Amino acid sequence: MIVERLGLVDFRNYAEADVTLHPGANVFVGRNGQGKTNLAEAIAFLATLGSHRVSHDAPLVREGKDAAFVRARLAHGERRITLEVQINRQGSNKTRIGGSPVKPGELPRHAHVVLFAPEDLQIVRGEPSARRVFADQLLVQLSPRLSGVLGDYDRVLRQRNALLKSARARGVRGDALATLDVWDDKLVALGAEIVVARARLADNLAGPVRNAYTAIAGADHSPELEWAHSFDEGFRPLSASKGEQDAAEPPNSEGSAALRQAQGPDGAQGREEVAAAFRQTLAARRAQELERGVTLVGPHRDDLVLRVRGLPVKGYASHGESWSVALALRLASAELLRADSMTGDPVVILDDVFAELDADRRARLAGLVAGYEQVIVTAAVDADVPDALRAGVVRVESGRILDPEGGDGDA
Repeated sequence: MIVERLGLVDFRNYAEADVTLHPGANVFVGRNGQGKTNLAEAIAFLATLGSHRVSHDAPLVREGKDAAFVRARLAHGERRITLEVQINRQGSNKTRIGGSPVKPGELPRHAHVVLFAPEDLQIVRGEPSARRVFADQLLVQLSPRLSGVLGDYDRVLRQRNALLKSARARGVRGDALATLDVWDDKLVALGAEIVVARARLADNLAGPVRNAYTAIAGADHSPELEWAHSFDEGFRPLSASKGEQDAAEPPNSEGSAALRQAQGPDGAQGREEVAAAFRQTLAARRAQELERGVTLVGPHRDDLVLRVRGLPVKGYASHGESWSVALALRLASAELLRADSMTGDPVVILDDVFAELDADRRARLAGLVAGYEQVIVTAAVDADVPDALRAGVVRVESGRILDPEGGDGDA
């Protein structure tokens, strides 16, 4: 896949921009805060329906405006297709393909992008939520249908939490709250599908992550990844915010035993077995949930555990090892998307990554991504970009795209 042209209106600091991109490497250079990352963010939004920098869409809309517009012309071999998204400060976004309205979940079917950014270090060192977002965004790219499943799960979770809070305020006992069973059924059905999809994703990532890590680090530290489920016995996230710590207490052992028995040799659980374990643990923790007014069990509490040399990355890995794991996750994602696609490679975006890496890792990373059909690089300093990716340089200044001579114009 190639992004041939990118148009922005009222996106971040861009009142308007029209950028022409080419196959191979495209380099955007500019001081921090000028808008380089905003270009990368706009392209990635079409593929993930979200930002790698913020959890809500409102900050993507230029100050004083109600909506931002992103338009991209993509080339899949000889075929051309135009994707558009209207990002509303309030309310649902609107999307079009070839000028015709479509559901937002249709965009990732056509836009495949892998974005590397300094924020990726938080995937391995930060809260469990960062790892869940990484996994779920990749799942949506690989199977756009899951966008609807994840959205439905979030809605059911919010409604169930509202019921729990209301029951706590009224002092209602669990056995007197029959409506909670209805929400349990919906939560379990959707949650089991998410758990199984994530488990299969971890299995598929395992080999590519090992290969990419060795290529980046120049050493085999046996990286591993597996999901720790909130209905596993003794579950404790490696890192948890205050709200997530509520889920760290060991849940029902019967549900955990059922889950372990359901695991096949490839680590992917059957949906029915996962649902049974999920339901048993929900029942066992109902009193605690009513006491706290929040759902303590489900994929929204799970954590993707990452290890090198048999030890958790968080708290044990060096800075260089942590970066190697983060880069390996993105490289493995690109490999999965490349293998899954019938329309070419995903677009690889390297957003201010080279400034964070030592010279050896810069060269290794550049060599690994140089073979992709299109690579987009942003950098504050031109010299940070390795020779393997050095191509036509376009300068960005204060939300404007400058031509190579420094004047305004199309890139």
